[in-house]
Amino acid sequence: MADYAPPKKRSVLIAGHQTSISLEPIFWSALETEARKRGCAVNALVAQIDVARLDAKEPPNLTSAIRQWLFSDGRGSTG
Repeated sequence: MADYAPPKKRSVLIAGHQTSISLEPIFWSALETEARKRGCAVNALVAQIDVARLDAKEPPNLTSAIRQWLFSDGRGSTG
């Protein structure tokens, strides 16, 4: 059975600006795992995802972009 939990809010620093992101713990865990695999901090990975989302024809909000990035086959495209 899935371990359901409400979103947790965390602050991240992107391009020198503090912002809050609310993600469910399963997404935070996946994001931390990907950051470790890439040898970077979560903030740095979020910043890379942010840059990639802004290039989209219709950019989603950052939280949505993170979730989509985590499930995309093209995760390698941000770094």
